[in-house]
Amino acid sequence: MYDPSIFRAYDIRGVVGDTLTPAFARHFGLAYAQKLRGAGLSSVVVGYDGRLHSPMLAEALRLGLSEGGVEVLDIGVGPTPMTYFATQKTHASSGIMVTGSHNPPEYNGFKCVLAGQPFYGDDLRALHPMMKDAVPAPEKGAIVPVSLQQAYVEALLKATHLSDVPDALTCVWDPGNGAAADVIGTLVNQLPGKHIVINGHIDGTFPAHHPDPSEPKNMLQLQQAVLHHRADIGLAFDGDADRLGVVDDQGRILSIDALLTLLARGVLQDRPGATLLGDVKTSRMFFDDIQTHGGHPVIWMVGHAHMKAKMKSSGALFAGEGSGHIFFADRYGGYDDALYAALRTLEILAQGPLSSQLEALPSSLASPEVRIFCADDQKFSIIEALRQRIEASGAPHLAIDGIRVETPEGWWLVRASNTQPALSVRCESLTPSGFPVLVKTLITHLQAMGLSVGEGDFAVNDIETMASL
Repeated sequence: MYDPSIFRAYDIRGVVGDTLTPAFARHFGLAYAQKLRGAGLSSVVVGYDGRLHSPMLAEALRLGLSEGGVEVLDIGVGPTPMTYFATQKTHASSGIMVTGSHNPPEYNGFKCVLAGQPFYGDDLRALHPMMKDAVPAPEKGAIVPVSLQQAYVEALLKATHLSDVPDALTCVWDPGNGAAADVIGTLVNQLPGKHIVINGHIDGTFPAHHPDPSEPKNMLQLQQAVLHHRADIGLAFDGDADRLGVVDDQGRILSIDALLTLLARGVLQDRPGATLLGDVKTSRMFFDDIQTHGGHPVIWMVGHAHMKAKMKSSGALFAGEGSGHIFFADRYGGYDDALYAALRTLEILAQGPLSSQLEALPSSLASPEVRIFCADDQKFSIIEALRQRIEASGAPHLAIDGIRVETPEGWWLVRASNTQPALSVRCESLTPSGFPVLVKTLITHLQAMGLSVGEGDFAVNDIETMASL
């Protein structure tokens, strides 16, 4: 009935007008309402981002949910974490966010919560056959507009130690014309220091740059603004504000490994012995630093849904992903909220200039995340063959999400992408001399799997600090 390829590992994602249409949104709403009623639930939150087609898709989704017999709390346009907030602070423990996240403008999708838990993977894919037979309930559910933006801002501020934010702070914020723009405009007026907001209105054409801080070209305007205003820090957000990018007082983009390390130290100052999570793409330096500062590090699977589930089962107070998703259960709700992560980043400036803190971090040399084309029907079988090859070699490894192999020089990772027909590859060396050894070993294994890859794919910055990788 509808293209099953838009049922991704963590969410629904497709091209609007092609694989993702208002008709799909309505039928998805009917099926989701059936799932909710089957779980004894009767209400659901719906929010949407600032993309041009998001209001249309949200309207069709609300209609399907209402026809399916559940009450819909319509919180309007805003960031994805505001939808997560609404599922915790209203009587509806379930929600759907209409968002294309950081994808190109022609994309959109749905991120789902059911009964306070991420709804994803096989459970989400099981809705596809249900959509064919989903029919309206005998009685419609009401669609109730709910204004939550002010309550969300107040919750952000309440969970922040504002006394730790320097009064002399100068900060540049770049929501990238994304869904967080209005919230940021309200938030900064209640913070200590001086705050400059660029691209500070919601515009689904993204006139300045695409809202994806993981791409350095999208950070250039923020870097220039930080230097122009002689600011202490710059903060950038993706289109739905569940991922964060940071620029230091010298205009340098922080690696996510460095940012996670500094934030983890902040958590451990107040909560010694806490459990903290990182994904399999994260630097060994992050995990080692947690142990050094008295915490309990755990390495886990890539994906915001996997992280949230693991945080609940392990009692972890903090988690971070290489993609920029950052989660706090310390003083906060345990979901990925880039606005709250930004506020916690401002708190660590009480320890001194960000550039000085970065220079004090341990050194390592890491490749970027390299994507190697691999057909969807082959990538998982290649990972399994690689696992068998590594097991036969006796090399220490972790196989919870792809294969992460630990060596005396450092580590390397190969995993199947959950969003693209590709393998995701990364390696990190603790010394410059160990890096080429890792790369050659990794290439040997990849070529044995029939993949085309060369040393040039693993080029790194020649400044050997986590802050520069």
